[in-house]
Amino acid sequence: MRKLRLLTGGESHGPGLTAILEGLPAGLEVDRDQIDGWLKRRQHGFGRGGRQRIEKDTVEVTGGLRDGRTLGSPVVLGIENQDWKNWSAVMDPWQVDAEEAAKRLVSRPRPGHADYSGGAATDQHGDMRNVLERASARETAARVAAGAVCAQLLARYGIAMRSAVLRVGPQEVLAGSPSWDDLESVVFESPLVTPKPDDEERLVEAVRSAREGGETMGGVVGAVVRGLPPGLGSYVHWDRKLDGRIVQALVAIPSVKAATIGDGIEVASVLGSEAHDPYQQVDGRLERTSNRAGGLEGGVTNGADLVVRAFFKPISTLRRGLASVDLATGEAGTTAWERSDVTAIGAAPVIVEAMVALVLADVLLEKLGGDAIADTDAAWKALADRLAPLWAPR
Repeated sequence: MRKLRLLTGGESHGPGLTAILEGLPAGLEVDRDQIDGWLKRRQHGFGRGGRQRIEKDTVEVTGGLRDGRTLGSPVVLGIENQDWKNWSAVMDPWQVDAEEAAKRLVSRPRPGHADYSGGAATDQHGDMRNVLERASARETAARVAAGAVCAQLLARYGIAMRSAVLRVGPQEVLAGSPSWDDLESVVFESPLVTPKPDDEERLVEAVRSAREGGETMGGVVGAVVRGLPPGLGSYVHWDRKLDGRIVQALVAIPSVKAATIGDGIEVASVLGSEAHDPYQQVDGRLERTSNRAGGLEGGVTNGADLVVRAFFKPISTLRRGLASVDLATGEAGTTAWERSDVTAIGAAPVIVEAMVALVLADVLLEKLGGDAIADTDAAWKALADRLAPLWAPR
């Protein structure tokens, strides 16, 4: 991140999580209820585990806001971990109950998690809880809170997002990349947040079957952003290209192993005449006959809808366990299971939205600048006026 900077802190079973978001202009109105609404979406979805019955995530603002507006200083957001009271003997920062801690010492790494690799990096194979507590997807609550603030900045300029689950394990809901209209019927309260809520029973049954077998499931999430002007990003250097920055943000979500822009997978197997988006002029403005590029060409937005997909692997903690080795004793065994989701795919859309919002707010502020929101507003108007002969927000 260049204009914005986000730091998060806290462990899964520690006292709480903190997000520090720096770089927002002063004077931006922030709706706390919207942040809490995004946090509620992150706890949703059929197949979630017992942790979601304990936590009731809401945001506490401890810096950077006054009278509901940003001050220009870092915005500091806190989320309390209700489950801390059940883990304080193990996770207390200063005084550790040695007997209780020994019961929950982790020395058998889970395949697919950061247990072994993180332990190797930090010389903590003796108790990999020090790794897994931070590597846990619980940390995404802090990212979602910060992303919700960034989404409010984007909305100020007419930039909106929709997202949904496109696949649950082997059960496909929507093939290929989604369009804005495809996601119009999404109901966030439906069991698995898909574009076809009336057809979700087969997905629920698939998750139930996986639960009975001690298994876990992944899936695919799609998101579409409407209202981005052409010209955000850069074609000049590899590390400034917006498509690379978005994909990096998406694969940084726990369990995401791949991400695409537009029809990024599908166009690899077709001819060039089938892969691109021809120009046409409609009412004096430039438009496309298709959007296979997903709103990005050469690392820069082209004025069309931004379309992304994130591919989530199944969760690494299985009730049935996976073969592993106890690094303390050298004995073969299976991974331990305390509690876990069967799938968290129903919570994934809002996490994808949050990560995309963070990147887009960053690149938008790079373009517009401004220490005060009035300056940013003026720069947006100037940009829109300059682009008006060819582009207008929908």
